Amino acid sequence: MSKTVHRGRLFVSACAGMAAFGFSLALLGTLFGFPEMRERLHVDVMKQGEMSSVLIAGIWLSTVVVGPLIDKFGNKVVLAVSSFLVSAAFLGFASANSFGLALAASLLLGFGGGGLNTSTNVVVSELYDDKRGAMLNILGIFFGGGAVMVPLLAARMSPNAAILFAACFAGFIGLVYLVLPFPAATEGHSFSLREAVKVVTYPGVLLFSFLLFFESGNEQVMNTFTSTWLGPLGAGATAKVATGVLIGYQLGMAVGRIIAAQLLNYVSKQKMVMGSAIGSVIGTGILFFSQSVAGMATGVVITGLSFAAIYPTVLAIAGDRFQRFAGTVFGAIFAIALVGGFIAPSAVGYVGTKTTLHMGTIVPLIGTVMVAILSYFVIRSSEENQPAPEPELESAKRG
Repeated sequence: MSKTVHRGRLFVSACAGMAAFGFSLALLGTLFGFPEMRERLHVDVMKQGEMSSVLIAGIWLSTVVVGPLIDKFGNKVVLAVSSFLVSAAFLGFASANSFGLALAASLLLGFGGGGLNTSTNVVVSELYDDKRGAMLNILGIFFGGGAVMVPLLAARMSPNAAILFAACFAGFIGLVYLVLPFPAATEGHSFSLREAVKVVTYPGVLLFSFLLFFESGNEQVMNTFTSTWLGPLGAGATAKVATGVLIGYQLGMAVGRIIAAQLLNYVSKQKMVMGSAIGSVIGTGILFFSQSVAGMATGVVITGLSFAAIYPTVLAIAGDRFQRFAGTVFGAIFAIALVGGFIAPSAVGYVGTKTTLHMGTIVPLIGTVMVAILSYFVIRSSEENQPAPEPELESAKRG
């Protein structure tokens, strides 16, 4: 089997795993929209929040654990096990008839989904060192596709049909991972946990982590509050229009990643991140300073387009910089970034409660300014790590 075909098949399998991760994050929001599922699982608003927190906790725990496992044993094992855990969790939801069982399934789903997220990004980063940024942006598109598939199936068929489809899909790709040949582990027998942990403390890793800490918070806030800010309680749009703006934001993310994959053939990854960060500040600034539905909607769409390339392209830069212990590095970045996703929505809720609902839009504005500032330091850091060509040329002349 040729190297090109091998790489292509692994990329397709990684996209399938990212779609399954999208299934995982979309499941709870889908189930809670159906009264019969809430009644079956005995879930009220408070328990809904608890279940969501447990899901995110499972993802966070997984990102901490699987990174070193990837470096030691390779992606094949992590991807297969994570897929089977996700499949088992979906089956658990299909048969659960109590809150306790659903809570356990949420934790399992988060743990398996977190493994898929980390490992699929590592696979693509390692396969495409020649065009890492473009391919990671394409990979991110499949997350959105998976996140949309579950609610669509649930609406057109039934919640259980969507759950069973997701379970079968995850189980199938787990079997595919067992069959596909994967590159050997980057560290293998030479793996040292002490050395891996030391890598995580490098300033560059922490810089990327805190940049994505703010970006995760920004994205989680936009996903959570966009329809509220524009809806009847906010700018006064109907629920249908507010939901349409949220879909526009999500489509902007998808389109933005397609555009970024092409632009990265012509511009550097660092410039792509900085340009996206500036666009994000403009978009959230329009959202904050506008009072009309049209103005706020314009800001939301610009923000979605601008957010699109930041997460995958920053991961690509990290992959360029830290090719050793890639699993550990990516796991550390995701773990810190997820904390931002926890904190920012609570900050919006606090500000909105103490002042006005619209004033909560200042949180993503501040977050995007922080991303822009940290993007500047990423560019500075990349320049400092560039090899100096002139001494090499002089050496060649003397030779």
